[in-house]
Amino acid sequence: MFFCCFYRFQPYLCSMICYPNVKINLGLHVLRRRPDGFHDLETLFVPYPEISDCLELIRADDYSRTLAGLKERYGALAQAISPDGKLMITIARKEGVDWEPLKDLTAKAYMLLAADYDLPPMKIFLEKRSPVGAGLGGGSADAAFALRAMAELCGLALDDAALAAYAARLGSDCAFFVYNRPMFGSGRGEVLEPFSVDLSPYKLEVVVPEGIAVSTAEAYRGIVPRVPEKALREVLRQPVSTWKEALKNDFEQTVFAAHPALAKVKASLYERGALYAAMSGSGSACFGIFPKE
Repeated sequence: MFFCCFYRFQPYLCSMICYPNVKINLGLHVLRRRPDGFHDLETLFVPYPEISDCLELIRADDYSRTLAGLKERYGALAQAISPDGKLMITIARKEGVDWEPLKDLTAKAYMLLAADYDLPPMKIFLEKRSPVGAGLGGGSADAAFALRAMAELCGLALDDAALAAYAARLGSDCAFFVYNRPMFGSGRGEVLEPFSVDLSPYKLEVVVPEGIAVSTAEAYRGIVPRVPEKALREVLRQPVSTWKEALKNDFEQTVFAAHPALAKVKASLYERGALYAAMSGSGSACFGIFPKE
């Protein structure tokens, strides 16, 4: 798993720095609309460690080892304190932060655990380096990594299953990042099963087009759910060389119609020699699987 942290413990003082990585989706079928308004889907989540955020969590009165660097690199930072004064969150992003920091999923992760446990005051410093609205799950990764870090800092006896249950309450793909290894997702994406896929003979490249962000609501607009003739698991067991015709992301049809530039990005990956190319999740990021040279 790619959960990488640095620890610092002293009496009453402790902090943790970790690097939440993004994911890609190998295939994504929207099967049916559910009575609760969500959709049943099936997809294979695969970690992509080449793109990650930097997340620091500080318990009690410990100092931040990243704050000075964030101020130097970004200047103005988005910051907020919870009404009860127990949580302070600071977010840095090159493009600016256009959301309320207390509504960030890392802050929601703290509040979710605090509803069940007597958590100490905590500070969150998030350097947002992964793209927003790209279908790579950066925000979900931040939330899952935050849950694990908070549990470890506070001595909570939460195993992966318990952490995944909390994560699923924050977002449909959050639970995947608790495990952070190839997992087959069904239900809303929160029902996870280990799935073996060998991509070691290949190199993976993710392309994030500038200036295009796709919301989940936009991606679902125009989707007609259907059950495919061949189940996704069956397609994924085929050789990668067959995936171009067989492995589909149902969101591509509607998203490419709204953003033709994304179809060109996918086509360019094939022109460069990709064995398989697709949009990740609800977009806008696209990726290619290339043979290793």
